[in-house]
Amino acid sequence: MLKGGQVQKSLSVVWFQAAGCTGCSISLLNADYPSIKNLLLDEIVPGKALALRFHLTLMGPTGQPALEVLRQVPLEEAGDYILVVEGAIPTGNPNFGKVGELSMAQHLLSLADRAQAVVALGTCAAFGGIPGASPNPTLAMGVQKFLQRENKSVLVVNVPGCPPHPRWFVETLAYLLAGQIPRPQDFDELGRLKFVYSKLIHEGCPRRADFDVGRFARAFGEEGCLYELGCKGPYTWAHCPYHAWNGGVNWCIKAGHPCIGCAEPEFPDFPAPLFRKITEPAYYRRTK
Repeated sequence: MLKGGQVQKSLSVVWFQAAGCTGCSISLLNADYPSIKNLLLDEIVPGKALALRFHLTLMGPTGQPALEVLRQVPLEEAGDYILVVEGAIPTGNPNFGKVGELSMAQHLLSLADRAQAVVALGTCAAFGGIPGASPNPTLAMGVQKFLQRENKSVLVVNVPGCPPHPRWFVETLAYLLAGQIPRPQDFDELGRLKFVYSKLIHEGCPRRADFDVGRFARAFGEEGCLYELGCKGPYTWAHCPYHAWNGGVNWCIKAGHPCIGCAEPEFPDFPAPLFRKITEPAYYRRTK
């Protein structure tokens, strides 16, 4: 109950884990503000909170009692829950990825069909990521691509990153929780909300001045721009320089490591080898 007698409304969230490493969940558990406690127990926007109904890693029930939640939510809360998908969807054979008796693909179709929106969290869920990397024997693919193939018209919001920063997920979820229906112009061409992925790493890089004057590091540990050592910052849209990681303590380039472009759809195939300078024109394809 809120002040003035207003009733707090909870929005159910089903967090379905497909082919992945659970790194996106771990990233969210490390959120500093709001913390995971705030996310699960407090209001995210005025008058609205989350009700996490299913998460294999965090929930108490296991086995059939847990799977029963996956059956109940679409039936009892059709159109009133958010589906968060972590991990790519194997499509080559039902046995490549199963949760209970059903394949990951079957679960996704059932859950997405009645969801208010689907959040594809992490590069694996958004674009296929590491499970979808060459030679991709399981034919894993991103959530949006899979649902489009199956002629499902549900709203999908991509939140890539390997893993994504907790803030990217929170900002996206808060936008949906506030009752906003994203318009086509709110998305970039990769299905990400523009305000969450509005800047290139390169724009806020602390070594940008080195790049501008042509001062490049030739070996790790040297001062200068890391572009010659394979940095993908000039082509990667993410806000890492502005809020950093681990409570704002550090991030890749500040630690002396090139950006590996983990929020981009080509990851990990095209950026590899990670320490190779990128010269291919494919990375110049996109604008704001």
